[in-house]
Amino acid sequence: MLNLLKKYVSLLLLCCINFVWSQHQQKIKAELIAEEHLIKVQQEIQYNNTSNDTLNTIYLYDWNNAYANKNTALAKRFAEEFNKSLHLAKEETRGHTEILSLTDTNFNTLSWKHTEGDDIVKISLPTPILPQQTYNLKITYKVKLPSAQYTGYGYTDINNYNLRYWYLSPAIYNQDWKEYHNKNLNDLNTYTAQFDVSFSYPSTYKLVSDFNITTTQNSNNTSTSLLTANNRGDLRLYLLKEQNFSVFKNNQLELITNIESKGLNDFTKAKSAERVIHFIDSTLGTYPHQKLLVTEQDYKRNPLYGINQLPSFLRPFSEEFQYELKLLKTTLHEYLNNTIYLDNRKENWVKDGIETYLLMKYVDTFYKNTKMLGKLSNVWGLRSYHLAQMTFNDQYPYLYMLMARTYSDQPLTTSRDSLIKFNERIANRYKSGVGLAYLNSYLGEDYIDKKIKEFYTEFTSESTSSLQFEELLKTDAPKNIDWYFNTYVASDQKIDYKIKKFEKTNDSIFVTLKNKRETNTPITLFGIDRNDSILFKNWYADVEKTTTVAVPRKDVKRLVLNYDRVIPEFNERDNWKSVNGFFSTNRKLKFKFFKDTEDPYYNQIFYVPVLRFNIYDGITPGLRLYNKTFLTKPFVYDLQPSYAMGENALVGSGSLRLRKYVNHDNMYLIDAYLAGSSFHYADGLRYSTITPSVTFRFRNDDLRSNERELFNMRYVNVIRDNSPTIDTDPDYSVFNARYAYGNNGIINYKSWFIDLQVASEFSKIAFNWEYRKLFQSNRQLNIRFFAGKFIYNETNSDFFSFALDRPTDYLFDYDYLGRSEESGLFSQQLIIAEGGFKSKLSDPYANDWMITTNASFNLWRWIELYGDVGMIRNKNQDARFVYDSGIRLNLVTDYFELYFPVYSNNGWEIAQPHYDEKIRFVVTLSPKTLIGLFTRKWF
Repeated sequence: MLNLLKKYVSLLLLCCINFVWSQHQQKIKAELIAEEHLIKVQQEIQYNNTSNDTLNTIYLYDWNNAYANKNTALAKRFAEEFNKSLHLAKEETRGHTEILSLTDTNFNTLSWKHTEGDDIVKISLPTPILPQQTYNLKITYKVKLPSAQYTGYGYTDINNYNLRYWYLSPAIYNQDWKEYHNKNLNDLNTYTAQFDVSFSYPSTYKLVSDFNITTTQNSNNTSTSLLTANNRGDLRLYLLKEQNFSVFKNNQLELITNIESKGLNDFTKAKSAERVIHFIDSTLGTYPHQKLLVTEQDYKRNPLYGINQLPSFLRPFSEEFQYELKLLKTTLHEYLNNTIYLDNRKENWVKDGIETYLLMKYVDTFYKNTKMLGKLSNVWGLRSYHLAQMTFNDQYPYLYMLMARTYSDQPLTTSRDSLIKFNERIANRYKSGVGLAYLNSYLGEDYIDKKIKEFYTEFTSESTSSLQFEELLKTDAPKNIDWYFNTYVASDQKIDYKIKKFEKTNDSIFVTLKNKRETNTPITLFGIDRNDSILFKNWYADVEKTTTVAVPRKDVKRLVLNYDRVIPEFNERDNWKSVNGFFSTNRKLKFKFFKDTEDPYYNQIFYVPVLRFNIYDGITPGLRLYNKTFLTKPFVYDLQPSYAMGENALVGSGSLRLRKYVNHDNMYLIDAYLAGSSFHYADGLRYSTITPSVTFRFRNDDLRSNERELFNMRYVNVIRDNSPTIDTDPDYSVFNARYAYGNNGIINYKSWFIDLQVASEFSKIAFNWEYRKLFQSNRQLNIRFFAGKFIYNETNSDFFSFALDRPTDYLFDYDYLGRSEESGLFSQQLIIAEGGFKSKLSDPYANDWMITTNASFNLWRWIELYGDVGMIRNKNQDARFVYDSGIRLNLVTDYFELYFPVYSNNGWEIAQPHYDEKIRFVVTLSPKTLIGLFTRKWF
């Protein structure tokens, strides 16, 4: 009775959704004016109101207009990902839509406007559309195409045309209008429609499309092609001066592709294409259309990440394997997009999961023994690495776990425009596919394979939803799988089990399993013998906290959870116990060069040579010893003993770090840290520091936001050799507390912090605020404000004073190349802190208070004018007004900058002797800091 009721509910749901997605009609007459990158369009849309609501408006997607200005949803999306190309775009490279007329079939002019975001047209109707009625629109407009440099669509640098989302299409109405903006996600939601298209273009171009081209006529150097399609949602056109597409045709479909493979002949490509098409047909079902278009551009937007991103000459895979995987991934993606119609913005995890699952199945079927490193896995020096032993399919849970380990993963049900880039492009897609493999292993008998094919067969060219996919998987499932949708799909809860203990009897072992995170998902327990053969594999569900199970003892050497690694588990290091021996989980040490993936059976120590430099220690080679793997670990140590060739002495640094990720309001991380270092701060003078600290980090619920906050407390202990030039106790300790806020957007940047320092001889408080604004005129304003005040100061020198241009860095925080230099090149190194001045003024210290403002404004690209003003006061003296100005070459902000002083309290510095000694520079040599410049858009 219950199953019958479910079927009726599913049928009712299907009918409702089918009403929403019922087919519409579009007639398009378009002419490409190539020299203007312009398309003139006359379009008729027959809109069917298949909802039960009366509609007073119609919304159309106008995604080509997303390039029109710097305030569109697309431009803002680019800025969020540190891409300012649209913000800085020249007007002639932008795209826009100019609507000339918009009427109904009676030629009544309709009122319309672009909504916020500029890529959706809202049409007000003179008469409402009743349920089940149709409404016809006639639209005449011009499409100014954008340069393809932004999203890959538009005109290329050789004036070819990649056309997608270039025409107006009806938005989806499902209880309300789905106002989805173009955010460079390739996820336009539209109704399936019957298309009749007449497209005219210069005869020098060849037209490529997966619509049916019924005729092509040539007249006066113009070609006009008539294209038709039924039950299609997206019209893509490629106009090329030189045709570079190949056609592979068999009984299933006609595959049109320009996927690159320079080392394969046509016969091998055809064989690979045949295998790919046959595999997809057998695992999904028949493709309902005659043609399928798969392009190199499609692949580059959705590639196989990881090892496949290496240059071709470094890739350790055969050319045939690479070609097949590229073709398979891209063909699967387009195959599903052209046949399964669901909410691409909010429910695309279904198609992502099917795509990744079938990719894994293909490799298991045809390339089962392929390793993640390919042929490199057999190379001496690499084959002993755990990374070299991982299979090709191990990359999918591994890349998902990169985000899970930093608590940056997001539920699969998260809207795509709310996902951080790494999750949208990689982690969530892989998590979805790995989840289906997990579910298939749990249910057995290739259950998921059958259900995927059933889902495809039932909903090909029909509307569907993730709810129907869920219902289909649950129907006839041999076990309860509510946990999969409620926990694995709809949350970011982590899966993590351990073997807590075990007890042996004559014939059995009683094993206590612990669910470390109380995430109620099934887990496997394996029994392994001395030959690493599997003796048994048991599934256990509903382990909410702990449970004890009995397994046979005979021949068991090890008990292992998740031995086949089908389950994407958070931590595998406590998954096994040796049945024999006193130390059941004793791990051996393994030393490895550079870094490796986490091996649960060893304590890994990595080593790598390091090289430092400052002018006192000179070239300082050393050996770095650490335990950090590619995945984030809770406890990390890092020791770097080194030898200073300039001082002929041992120096170095080391740290211990314990990270605890939490979910308490907006606090997400508690970071406890113990650091120490010992180097030289002047010729023959050593300093050493020991600093314990704890940091509380905060972020808001929107992980795409660049807003971050932290509260840090540390106790800095400094032990120095006494310097005759510094009149202060060489050994001191400072308690430092800081609260900081940052929002490092590329268009709008703002940050501030308040800092308190307390020591035996002084205490002071400081406030620092920074703001950068990139205006629509492409001018950038940079402003910084600093204010500092001593609460008490009993010191006898300026060593702890505020500094205008070059802080003494008594806490040894800054990466000075020559921290004690007062002349020469290394004295010209600038670190923007405290006063932030660039000119070297007389008496630049303040032992009472200091207030300064720094500003700069660009004249052209990275050439800027800067100016600094401030007031400083020393005890028992009047306050002084200070200022400087000059030219800044802002080559890479905060990483490499040059400052040329012009005018200051010193007068016209540019006209004074030895001007080259007045030039200041900012330079960052830290590889980690520089890498962050390129990876920030992904995380």
